[in-house]
Amino acid sequence: MSQHTSFPKEKIKVLLLESISPSAKDAFEKAGYTDVEILTGALNEDELLETLREVRVLGIRSKTQLTEKVLQAADKLMAVGCFCIGTNQVNLESATDQGIAVFNAPFSNTRSVAELVIASAIMLIRKIPEKNEAAHKGVWLKESTDSHEIRGKKLGIIGYGHIGSQVSVLAESLGLEVYYYDIESKLPLGNANAADSLTDIINTCDIITLHVPALPSTVNLFNADVIGKFRKGQYLINMSRGNVVDIDALKNSLDQGIIAGAAIDVFPKEPKIVGDPFVSPLQNVPNVILTPHIGGSTEEAQWNIGLDVSGKLIKYLETGSTLGSHSLPELSLPTVENTNRILHIHENVPGVLSEINRRISDLQVNILGQFLSTNAKVGYVVLDVSTQMGDETLETLKAVPHTINARILY
Repeated sequence: MSQHTSFPKEKIKVLLLESISPSAKDAFEKAGYTDVEILTGALNEDELLETLREVRVLGIRSKTQLTEKVLQAADKLMAVGCFCIGTNQVNLESATDQGIAVFNAPFSNTRSVAELVIASAIMLIRKIPEKNEAAHKGVWLKESTDSHEIRGKKLGIIGYGHIGSQVSVLAESLGLEVYYYDIESKLPLGNANAADSLTDIINTCDIITLHVPALPSTVNLFNADVIGKFRKGQYLINMSRGNVVDIDALKNSLDQGIIAGAAIDVFPKEPKIVGDPFVSPLQNVPNVILTPHIGGSTEEAQWNIGLDVSGKLIKYLETGSTLGSHSLPELSLPTVENTNRILHIHENVPGVLSEINRRISDLQVNILGQFLSTNAKVGYVVLDVSTQMGDETLETLKAVPHTINARILY
């Protein structure tokens, strides 16, 4: 396959925000992209409107918000990489409308989060936060009252996806009895037990850990009514999304001595950059571990995320593959030699594919391969055509009604 793209690699500007791992920059440079810039913090909307004028590929983490206004103004932007688990910081509907591919790394920090969950459970059940604070103040709390081994306890996992199931495996290896609840039917790993409802988990388990996605249905999933079902001596861990737990209701339960301890890594409102003030009702509450959204923040996880997302972006730039995209229809594409590959993104309305094929037929272009995928809003056609007709075919397809954008790769 020819390595020449329709746009020289040295002119494809890549911007990586929020201290994305150096592994991402290394991957782009190894692939031949020389205009790669790294910024340590997030940018607000006005800063993004100014900065993204010449950017073709943007990398962000969880703090940068890509609104409809930002995406509509970034008329040169081809792809966005979310170097984290979620994509809720991107207006995906607008990205789809603009034909911008959006990728993320849903699995690369699974182990890091799972390890922190287990570590937090051990710290809570041994009442380490209180003893640690006392020791720092010069008080010697050498006692076993209300301190327990984790072995033999019952762990309830809400959300049995990649992280929840990894927690399940680690927990069982430490001797915990594992129960899980998920709105979708999931096969258990090891000896984990499927529960019929969230209430069953609360009624059964000593420690409950949350691993649910950011959806309208998960907002305040653990509200005052649900938290009110907890019995004295249970523990709660949330390392999923900040709006899943009603923090005030949790504090009320802790103050009443019902929930015995909590570990919270995500919050409804979080500072944008390191060093910004952080305020929470849970501050200075005994046996509460507060961490600054670091569940996946290990060097190993960030390195792997850097490689994962940059790899998807590079593959999209160089082959047109959209496997893993949250905005464009997914296509996993082979590489071929001695062709021009044309990517055509269009509104998903009747007649567009017929018009594409008609115009190609009128040009008497030899099609060596054709791939199509659609979602509710857009269609994605990839054509491999003879090299002699590539540029002319591209210009013809750009003129097809309902075209969002089109480009030639090689």
